[in-house]
Amino acid sequence: MSREAGILMPVSSLPGPYGIGDLGETAYAFVDFLAQAGQTYWQILPLNPPNHNKSKDSPYQSFSAFAGNPYYIDLNRLMEEGVLLWEEIEAVDFGHDPEHVDYDKMYANRFPLLRKAYERSGIANNPDYQRFICENGWWLDDYALFMSLKSFFDQKEWPDWPEDISRHWNNAVEYYHRELYYDVEFHKYTQFKFYEQWYALKAYANGKHIRIIGDIPIYVSFDSTDVWAHSELFQLNDQNRQSAVAGCPPDAFSAEGQIWGTPLYRWEKHRDDRFGWWMARLWMNFQQCDLLRIDHFRGLDEYFSIPAGEPAKSGHWEKGPGMALFRQMWENMGHKPVIVEDLGYMTDSVRQMVRDTDYPNMKVLQFGFDADDVGAANDYLLHNIPEHCVVYPGTHDNDPVNGWFAGLTTAEKDRIRQYFGCEDVPDSRMHEVFIRAALISRASTCIIALQDWLGLGHEARINEPSRLEDNWHWRWKGDCRQDELAVRIFENTRRYGRLNWSAFEK
Repeated sequence: MSREAGILMPVSSLPGPYGIGDLGETAYAFVDFLAQAGQTYWQILPLNPPNHNKSKDSPYQSFSAFAGNPYYIDLNRLMEEGVLLWEEIEAVDFGHDPEHVDYDKMYANRFPLLRKAYERSGIANNPDYQRFICENGWWLDDYALFMSLKSFFDQKEWPDWPEDISRHWNNAVEYYHRELYYDVEFHKYTQFKFYEQWYALKAYANGKHIRIIGDIPIYVSFDSTDVWAHSELFQLNDQNRQSAVAGCPPDAFSAEGQIWGTPLYRWEKHRDDRFGWWMARLWMNFQQCDLLRIDHFRGLDEYFSIPAGEPAKSGHWEKGPGMALFRQMWENMGHKPVIVEDLGYMTDSVRQMVRDTDYPNMKVLQFGFDADDVGAANDYLLHNIPEHCVVYPGTHDNDPVNGWFAGLTTAEKDRIRQYFGCEDVPDSRMHEVFIRAALISRASTCIIALQDWLGLGHEARINEPSRLEDNWHWRWKGDCRQDELAVRIFENTRRYGRLNWSAFEK
């Protein structure tokens, strides 16, 4: 089995002048950086547009499971196309902290700029655009109309719209397509530009022998195109409101459990349709990326159902689709490369489903020290990690190693140092210990968050699952052309036999 390595870095966290990472020059420079560092993988977070109104801009609760995030459109490319002026871009307030995404300003200021680009584009006469809308109309028509209706009805949730359109009746859909024609076309334009730029970047990465690991959230936002247009697939009441919501019981991330607020699936409806919506979603994600991480994989075996309005402790487990979903996927599209996120509360049935799919699962080194006895049979301890898995010092849901370590007690720190035999290593360099442990492990694939390579602390945490506010904001202030950092990563990757030699082929 080959040994490979990669870096976890959200597109939103890339540096750049326009308030958020995008698909422009810096993204290409980051691909060059990965190749120079001898990496095989770039792991990203979901590319979908976050639901600004309800989810606090989480990429795991989106306006659409199929659309791309318009924030990521490269404005410089639009300027080169002649549809934006430099003075117009420069006049926009994208925020003033290069290490922080201000989503309120993104939401308020980015779309008017994109609207100017659309109005000058003459996009209707572009044959590539016409081909795009013909090939993607099966999801694009509903998404563009949904976003237009959100604006038309003052950002109200879709059940609060007039009944004919809230229930997606065909006559109302046709009527509003006509009435909001230019708004609908604008949102189709943003999707055309996003996917045009994303596929160009992916092709560049693949040309450098860098493979992209995408991320598919198990759930979608309630206030989304998907639930509005396919309400029969979700657990809703007669008023099209949620009767139960998704979450999880107390675990390593949260002592109180978590309420995600996302709607649950009516899995019997999905089975009746041979998982048609899910097959389309998986197919779309496999077009975007080379591998796919399935978020909250254990929820496909059993999912935690919380009565709407109740605390997480009121929830209970229900059976999910299990292997039926994967057998349908294999029948439709063959055995695609998948990583399963099986973290959290584990059962024998979840472990069996991991074995039955034969997909590599995730091992997070930080979780190895949750138990008092590091000699216990903890799946995340270095000496227990097998080959057929993907190992991480920490993920986007964890503190960077240095931030996590700083919050431990003296006794906990001593126990970890004893385990690794690094009693003289100061707190500020413990990230190096965990990086080395991940690289040296037997795991076939090792993914390390950029924050850990940089030795950053709590200030660089991307998401705290139990916290509703102030997530997803971190950005790298640095320069993707950091030769010294690339060389250091290269040498560590080479030392432990994980180098991507293909990246150096001429």
